[in-house]
Amino acid sequence: MTHTRDLIGIGVGPFNLGLACLAEPIEDLDAVFLEARDSFSWHPGMLLDDATLQVPFMADLVTLADPTSPYSYLNFLKDIGRLYFFYIRESFYPLRREYDDYCRWAAERLTSIRWGQPVTRVEHDGAAYVVTSASGEVWRGRRLVLGTGTAPRLPFEVNGPALHSTDYLTRKAELLRTRSITVVGSGQSAAEIYADLLTEQETRGFDLTWLTRSPRFFPMEYTKLTLEMTSPEWTSYFQALPGVRRAEVRAGQAALSKGISADTINAIFDELYRRQALGGIDTTLLTATEVRAAQWDGERYSLDLHHTEQDVSGRMVTESLVLATGYTTRVPSFLDPVRDRIRLDEQGRYAATPTFSVSHTDDVFVQNGEEHTHGFVAPDLGMGALRSSTILAGVLGREVHPVEKRIAFQEFGMPDRFRSPSEQPARSAS
Repeated sequence: MTHTRDLIGIGVGPFNLGLACLAEPIEDLDAVFLEARDSFSWHPGMLLDDATLQVPFMADLVTLADPTSPYSYLNFLKDIGRLYFFYIRESFYPLRREYDDYCRWAAERLTSIRWGQPVTRVEHDGAAYVVTSASGEVWRGRRLVLGTGTAPRLPFEVNGPALHSTDYLTRKAELLRTRSITVVGSGQSAAEIYADLLTEQETRGFDLTWLTRSPRFFPMEYTKLTLEMTSPEWTSYFQALPGVRRAEVRAGQAALSKGISADTINAIFDELYRRQALGGIDTTLLTATEVRAAQWDGERYSLDLHHTEQDVSGRMVTESLVLATGYTTRVPSFLDPVRDRIRLDEQGRYAATPTFSVSHTDDVFVQNGEEHTHGFVAPDLGMGALRSSTILAGVLGREVHPVEKRIAFQEFGMPDRFRSPSEQPARSAS
């Protein structure tokens, strides 16, 4: 019979990679991580030369769980001889390319990762999960951790050569051969792509448009009391809300997770100002403008537009279309044979518990597939170490790395001491 592991991780993005780093030194944990790709790569289509993370370096794979781990970002810098450069730079925010290099450095030092193993089927034989890859290899494990990532979200049906931001750099040369480019999106990726194209436009002369349905170009809200919402107690508070109310709360939090770095916004404005001072600009920026449909005629797109504040319609034509419209979570088809074991909500999404379990028997966990249950912090890199610590505690029955329960000064929800007598929580008899 195939050797039975304690844990099988499926997918190796930053979150499962962090889990693998934290699991590596645990002697009584037998874990393996399967990844379809042949090596680690993190959003290669958006590794722009000057782009930085929107979170500090302490939101690395391990530090917030285990500051002494050999897989920390600072240890990476020391190992490659760049620690003093980073120190003198005096910025908490690594370049995105540096973060990708760091993750690859950590992945290459782990013994638990199996590359080139796309999972095609997961079954349960009554005692453990049986995981089969496209190569025909089979693994058996008592528990699974799903870290399969997210898929590009397309808000409308798209034909033709339109591209999602995830493919921007790999197809940038193709874009630059066209006479007009339109970027659709409201977040950091849209802003970075627009800024990058703005620098190219001056010499290449294409028309450049940026459309967002947001009422303005939202900056990322990054004040310290707001950052306290990336906390265990905020997540617990959010989970306790009714499902409809959770959706309402999430809808009002765009600036917390999908906003644009203030530095990026200011750099774009400064470049537009410079252009104007030198004789004019040839670009269009439109807010509160939703793209409802895109028709490709073989040469160009016709975009059906709707201005959400004026409630008027319009149309524009563009040769190239870049959709920086975010990502969505999907339950992978390889889980179909064990779908009856997976806990899903009425919309077919993972119904994750506070411990990130998504199975009725609490032996399947999810990484970054629980934003609707745990809140906007689910895709935040700073959430990874805490979530991995929680999952490891669920697997081992003990906390290898202490799981913080409270880190915020503020309180979320009505404190019991302020509630009216009729709304006090019930007390159990002693």
